[in-house]
Amino acid sequence: MIDVVQIVVLTFVALLGVAVVACRDTLRQVMVNGMFGLSLVVLFTVFEAPDVAISMAVVSNVAYPMLLLATIYRTRGRGADERERE
Repeated sequence: MIDVVQIVVLTFVALLGVAVVACRDTLRQVMVNGMFGLSLVVLFTVFEAPDVAISMAVVSNVAYPMLLLATIYRTRGRGADERERE
């Protein structure tokens, strides 16, 4: 039977998933995506899957945001240079 805590966590995960998609600013989307990943860690912990929670914590809160921020940093610089040349 589903516990109240599981329903609350599932609802929170669903709301954060919609928030990630609804963000228009890329930097804000990276931050909300990190919170979404953290909520998934809580979800996996509540559903008693600590091994999945640990790997999700590493990927969603460390590796993925760093990769996205590095990509944003590199692409923003090129876009400004290309606009000045035109």
